[in-house]
Amino acid sequence: QVQLVESGGGLVQYGGSLRLSCTSSGSSLDDYAIGWFRQSPGKEREGVSCINSSGENAFLADSVKGRFVGSRDKTKNMIYLQMSSLKPEDTAVYHCATCWYGIGKYDYEDWGQGTQVTVSS
Repeated sequence: QVQLVESGGGLVQYGGSLRLSCTSSGSSLDDYAIGWFRQSPGKEREGVSCINSSGENAFLADSVKGRFVGSRDKTKNMIYLQMSSLKPEDTAVYHCATCWYGIGKYDYEDWGQGTQVTVSS
């Protein structure tokens, strides 16, 4: 089990950019696939990304392809989600978590407390 902490959320205008960060205070993330999912009121949890231990974006949701990209910096024990061309429908609490390919989809566990992203129109 790994404890993850997210940061970097905030309020941004339509078309703007944000970079979310994820780290662990007690564990090396080098060997973990780490991803992001988002949750907003009244909507189902949506998997956004999963980056493997080699730093490849193994998964990006269709809704964010071409706008979001994941990366990692093992020297800093950090995982990032660079979000560009943000839309109001991207508004949600974003959680980082360990990720893997389950039955037909990517799944997540060990998520952090989340960081709020709000996109104004």
